[in-house]
Amino acid sequence: MRGRKKRGNPFPGINSREKRLADGTVKKYYYAWKGGPRLPDDYGSPEFAAAYLAAISRKRTPPEGVIFSLLQGYQASATFTGKASSTRKDYVRHIKLIEAEFGDFPLSALTDRRTRGEFMAWRDRLAASSPRQADYTWQVFALILAWALDRGLVAVNPCERGGRLYRATRSEKIWTPDDEAAFLAAAPQHLHLPLIMALWTGQRQGDLLRLPWSAYDGARIRLKQGKGGVRVVIPVGRPLKAALDATERRSPVVLVNSEGKPWTADGFRSSWRKACAKAGVTGVTFHDLRGTAVTRLALAGCTESEIATITGHTTRDVRSILDAHYLHRDPALAESAIRKLETRTQSPDRTPDRA
Repeated sequence: MRGRKKRGNPFPGINSREKRLADGTVKKYYYAWKGGPRLPDDYGSPEFAAAYLAAISRKRTPPEGVIFSLLQGYQASATFTGKASSTRKDYVRHIKLIEAEFGDFPLSALTDRRTRGEFMAWRDRLAASSPRQADYTWQVFALILAWALDRGLVAVNPCERGGRLYRATRSEKIWTPDDEAAFLAAAPQHLHLPLIMALWTGQRQGDLLRLPWSAYDGARIRLKQGKGGVRVVIPVGRPLKAALDATERRSPVVLVNSEGKPWTADGFRSSWRKACAKAGVTGVTFHDLRGTAVTRLALAGCTESEIATITGHTTRDVRSILDAHYLHRDPALAESAIRKLETRTQSPDRTPDRA
C-alpha cells in the first residue's frame, strides 16, 4: 500500500505572530509574508485564501535601478533583520512612505544636485502634519541610502546630514519628587513597582515589562536591552530592593497587572495614563522617567561614564541628555554650583592669589 502523498504548504511564505491580549488570552495573527499585509484570522478559510492570493498578486518583484530595489534589499539584509522587532515594525511603516513617493525613482538620478532638494521638499510636506514623524522618515531614508552606499549600490547619499525639523525640549519633562509622591499616593499598588524600577534603573518601558525574575539575584539586575542589544548590570539601590523583595512572584516576569499576568504594551500604557490622570501628574510620561533617572544620577554627582554603565546609554548620549535637555535648567545644579563656590572661597588654603 502506497503511503499518502504529503501535501505542500498551501500558503508559502506566510508569516504568523502570537500576541497576548489584555485578558490574558493569546491570539494568532497572519501576514502574507514578513512585513506584508495582515490576513483574516480564520486560517485556511476561503476568505483567508482569497486575501492571501490577492496580496501575493500585488507583491512586486523589485525592478533594478530604482529606489524600490534598495528598500527591498535593505529589509532582506542582516542589518535590518538583526534589529529588535519593534524597531523593524517602525522602520517598515516609514519605508512604505518612502516607497509610495520614491519607489520608482531612478538610482542614476541620485547624483543630480536637484535630488536632495526634491527629497527635502517631500519631507517638508510630511512635516505639515508631523515634524517629528517627518524627521523619523528622513532618518530611515538616510540610513537605507547609507547602507546602499557602503555596498557600492549607489554613488551618493542625498539624505546625509539633513538636520531636523522637530525641536522638542525635554528640559522640564522630568518627574519631580512631588510627581512621584502624588503618583504613589493615587496609583494602584501594581503600578508602584514600575515607577520605582524606572527611576532606579533608567531602563526603557519595554525592557522593564519583559524583565524576568531570574534577572534579579538580590543585589543586581542583569538585562540585555531590546534596542541595540546592550547588556547592563545594575546594582539595586535600597528603595528598589525593598520593593522587589516585598513583591509576590506571581509570574516569571517581574511586572504584572492587577490579575498577576504579564503586561501587554498597550495595556500598560493605558493603565499608566489613567493612573497619572487620577494622581494629577501631567506633562510627563513613562518615557520621561528614563531621563529623570539620568538627571538624578547626575545631581547625585555621578560621572557620565557611571551613568552610562547603569542606563546603557553611550557617554555621548548621556552628555547630550544632560547638556541639551535636562540639566541646563535644573535649579538644583545652580544651588550646587554656588555651594561649591562658597566652600572654595571660604577655605583659607584655596583663597585666590592676589596680584
